[in-house]
Amino acid sequence: MRFLLMLAVTAMALCSAAQSSFVKVSPGGHFTLGDSLYTFVGTNMWYAPVLASPGEAGNLPRLRRELDFLHSIGVNNIRVMAGADAPADAPHHVSPVLQKSPGVYDTTQLIGLDRLLVELEKRHMQAVIYLNNAWEWSGGYGSYLQWTGHGIAPVPGIDGYNEYVSHVKDFVLSPQAVELAVNHARNIVSRTNSITGIPYSQSPAIMAWQICNEPRAFSAQGKEALLEYIRKTSEAIRTIDPNHLVSTGSEGKFGCEVDIDLWRRIHALPSIDYAVIHIWPFNWRWVSEPELTTGAQQAVDYAMEYIDEHIRALDSLHKPLVIEEFGYPRTAQSLRGGDDAAGRDIFYRAILDLVPQRKVDGVNFWGWGGEAVPDSSRWTPGSPYVTDPAHEPQGWYSVFNSDTTTVSVIRNAASRCR
Repeated sequence: MRFLLMLAVTAMALCSAAQSSFVKVSPGGHFTLGDSLYTFVGTNMWYAPVLASPGEAGNLPRLRRELDFLHSIGVNNIRVMAGADAPADAPHHVSPVLQKSPGVYDTTQLIGLDRLLVELEKRHMQAVIYLNNAWEWSGGYGSYLQWTGHGIAPVPGIDGYNEYVSHVKDFVLSPQAVELAVNHARNIVSRTNSITGIPYSQSPAIMAWQICNEPRAFSAQGKEALLEYIRKTSEAIRTIDPNHLVSTGSEGKFGCEVDIDLWRRIHALPSIDYAVIHIWPFNWRWVSEPELTTGAQQAVDYAMEYIDEHIRALDSLHKPLVIEEFGYPRTAQSLRGGDDAAGRDIFYRAILDLVPQRKVDGVNFWGWGGEAVPDSSRWTPGSPYVTDPAHEPQGWYSVFNSDTTTVSVIRNAASRCR
């Protein structure tokens, strides 16, 4: 009897220790890790699992150096993509792909995700992993529509943005396409790490699963269907993995047909643990190229209005808020690391400082280019990976090691979150 009691006590202690390894949300609406408040300055590095893979384009030594550098400046939260979807040879599409056809995976890319989690755990870092993408650069919506008989998605940069939107608005309206995406989420979340033998659901290197990168309805008619897609996917994830947080990947009201109440209702779902927004001043025309430095404070002012509007909408939900994407170009939109970035530094400082000010619970800048030196303004297979996807100029929004002033801003903010 005494032996059984000791076993029970040991099991309870192990369970308690395991639970303390996961980021949770307190009743007051803030992140906790163990007994401590958890806030973070993080980055976006969608390509990290690709670098970790033993297959095509893998570069594990580079991944380790990048993580070491990020850890050294206090960046311990990395937002990554689980993997891209076929077809890899589509224009403006990253490669290699993880999902070659529905539920069929490139084993080397799965191992890349396994390795990434191992490397993060060694450094006490956490990942937010998104499982789908509304945009063309990794397949996402377009791939699921193609696999369910809706034809090939137009490419925004070639065929036109409106043509792309007209096509992919059918994703959330297609039960068949949504079901494929939900099944993919189930497949990844239920995986067991091939290196450690530990199920992903028990990995301390995962902070959260994310439904999609910038999920959108792309039409007023699809707004309720967007909510239902997020509800269905988040509940499926929660059933498999009750340990980790679940988030949406939303841009905010600009990702919800400019309907902030839709954003609020989505984040009010019981299966969604915290709220997210993205901020893109140049893309959203809050500032023009000639004003990237002189207009940086104006961009900050617009951003603060956007943030405050979402904080007000979130008020009664008691959930954390993370600005999980924000970016700002260098002066004159230079693509080279080390070039003048005075406007970027002003904008970064303002957003990053919201964490130590306790106005938001975390931020992830977009994004980390690290030691890479792009060999062209456009990505092609074999080019070094930076945070700018294949459809964007390489280096545009990336922060490189050589961007010393911006790195200093990041380090300073991170040091005040510890």
